[in-house]
Amino acid sequence: MNEVRALIVDDSSVMRKIVERALRQAGLESLVVHEAGSGTEGLDLLRGQQVDLILSDINMPSMDGLEFLRQIRLQNLAQGTPVVMITTESSEEHVRQAIQAGARGYIRKPFTAEQVKERVLPLVSTKS
Repeated sequence: MNEVRALIVDDSSVMRKIVERALRQAGLESLVVHEAGSGTEGLDLLRGQQVDLILSDINMPSMDGLEFLRQIRLQNLAQGTPVVMITTESSEEHVRQAIQAGARGYIRKPFTAEQVKERVLPLVSTKS
């Protein structure tokens, strides 16, 4: 598989590292990770970087993941790039809103590398 450039957006630096590790364990060894601690930082990064995959937490202060996703679409950033939402929410409503806003999938915390492999790898394997 070719190099995959991923943007991980989460207000927790520890969670960003956990997501990165899960991606590598799922089989993305050739991974370049960009990190953002908020939706605003994520948007700024997308204005200057091309990425192949975006993973975003839903629950973040100031700009939550759903608004981040809406802003990506409104500002025509990362067109065609799959977005996977990460959530602790048990509410199906958040998942439904994310899919309606353009997310290609979601994973619930706590997650395993196997779940990441099943839900995320198919989204990037078409790029190689």
